[in-house]
Amino acid sequence: MNIERVGVIGAGQMGTGIAHVLSLAGVDVVLEDVNPEALERSTKLIAKNMHRQASRGLIREEMIEPAMKRIHISQGLDAMRGRDLVIEAATEDEAVKRKIFQELCPRLDPHTLIASNTSSISITRLASVTDRPEHFIGLHFMNPVPMMQLVEVIRGIATDDTTFQAALDIVRKVGKTPAYAEDFPAFIVNRILLPMINEAVYTLYEGVGSVEAIDTAMRLGANHPMGPLQLADFIGLDTCLSVMQVLYEGLADSKYRPCPLLVKYVEAGWLGQKTGRGFYDYRGEKPVPTR
Repeated sequence: MNIERVGVIGAGQMGTGIAHVLSLAGVDVVLEDVNPEALERSTKLIAKNMHRQASRGLIREEMIEPAMKRIHISQGLDAMRGRDLVIEAATEDEAVKRKIFQELCPRLDPHTLIASNTSSISITRLASVTDRPEHFIGLHFMNPVPMMQLVEVIRGIATDDTTFQAALDIVRKVGKTPAYAEDFPAFIVNRILLPMINEAVYTLYEGVGSVEAIDTAMRLGANHPMGPLQLADFIGLDTCLSVMQVLYEGLADSKYRPCPLLVKYVEAGWLGQKTGRGFYDYRGEKPVPTR
């Protein structure tokens, strides 16, 4: 199946990045969000990031205008009619995703494939609320999408071979490398990464080290490009907590219990960079640890 027309649901960080790489690869994109301000921010950010790529020699300047013209915005799911593939990139909340799929399916052509960009939720379970579980698949892009090379491809129990092959093809078309993951909680990357972040939060919670000490230790002691608490702020503490809850509930192992301090930060609305405060305070000239 040749995928030339794609819909992206959700104009947040992930949906913005996915629309960006699709349009550069020559794909016609409809970017949908219920929030008109999110759509405006998203298109401005895509243009800004494309110009940044051009300044670094990663793409040619003349590619930008045609790519931006391939992105069409919509505040409703009716625009998903006629798409070959629709990628859901809404918040990491299963109830929200299920509602989107239930409203989406009646609007789709019979041949349209559906993918979820979920970072942790069961593809089989999400597919079960649609009218086409055999044409449903997980496509977990990494953040930030334009820079990160990996996409996890996850088959549900009903996903057929045609859908799987089409998913691999679109991942390669946008210049990414697919990694096949089984449909287990949090898949591969987050199954390994998020417990490490959660353990870093426990290390802070138990007073073993400060925010600055923990991040410095992992940058210089383990050669990580970013400390785990800084990375948590970048990902979003609400997303980190959601993934840990999926792991804890799905695998019933106490080692995945979310740290109470992580829960407290989320309850306070300190979600990281996107809200101005998390393990660091981003409201001044430079980030300052909050503990």
